[in-house]
Amino acid sequence: MVDPITARVWTYRALFAGLVLALALGRLLPDAGFLGGLPGPDLILAFTVAWVLRRPAYAPAWLIVAVFLPLDFLLHQAPGIGALAILLLTEFLRARQELSRSLPFSLEWALVAAVLLAMVAGTQLLMGLFLVPRPPLGLDLVRALFTAAIYPLGVVVTQYVFKVRKASPGEVDALGARL
Repeated sequence: MVDPITARVWTYRALFAGLVLALALGRLLPDAGFLGGLPGPDLILAFTVAWVLRRPAYAPAWLIVAVFLPLDFLLHQAPGIGALAILLLTEFLRARQELSRSLPFSLEWALVAAVLLAMVAGTQLLMGLFLVPRPPLGLDLVRALFTAAIYPLGVVVTQYVFKVRKASPGEVDALGARL
């Protein structure tokens, strides 16, 4: 019999993978151009960051690579570069999860926005280094800013719909391990 903690973690991991798949299928649909040619926010990335900052065990590094690497192929992006950038972004934030737990939301939001902009700079640099055709810098920056702007919505949905909340300082799981 599986203990309830393990079952809950694996349920949320499956839910995360399903959410990414559903949002990826939504990105494949043709859009009506309601933003006037501007790129829309990356909802997948906003939800991923929200999950990693709330409960890192629900979105481990191997799962992030497992869902974002095929997504690079599916969305016709440079294979591996997007997955690597998102992995580095989430691991950077995961390492600062203790700090972000005590931050007010406005500072967490600013941290996420800064890391998203750094991710854009890093991917542009990496794609330029390997001479991979890259999207215009301006469009990438606009997408990152729109993603940062939509991040609070991702947090609200994550907390109130999916019930993925930050662990409070000093909180322990049923086995006594610190979260």
